[in-house]
Amino acid sequence: MTHPEHLRDEDADKLHRLRGRDAELDRLTGHVRKFAAMMTGRHGDRLEDWIADAEQDPLVPLASFARNLRRDLDAVRNGLTLPHSSRAVEGNVNRLKMLKRQMFGRASLDLLRKRVLLAR
Repeated sequence: MTHPEHLRDEDADKLHRLRGRDAELDRLTGHVRKFAAMMTGRHGDRLEDWIADAEQDPLVPLASFARNLRRDLDAVRNGLTLPHSSRAVEGNVNRLKMLKRQMFGRASLDLLRKRVLLAR
C-alpha cells in the first residue's frame, strides 16, 4: 500500500519476486500503480486511457471496477483533477454519527440536539 520508492529493500525484493512468479499479479500491480499516480498527481486526463486498459485486462474484478468508474466518468475525472475536497463535510458526518451512536437509547432528541450543537 506504500509508494514503491518507500519500500524497504527486502520488501521491494519480495514484491519483485512475487511479480515475476505471477503474471496476473504483475499486471494488477501495474494497473494499481498507474491509478495511484493519477490519484496523487491529479492526472484525471489519463483516466479514460487507464479505464480502457483495465477493461481489456482478463482480470474480472479489475475490469468490473473500470466499468463502474465509467458510469460516472465526469465526477471521477473531476475528483482526480480538481483540488476541491469533501474532507470537512465527511469529517462532520463522521462526528455526528459517532455522537448519535453514543446517545442511542440513552437520551431524547432534544438532548442529542444540544450535544451536537455544543460539541465542536
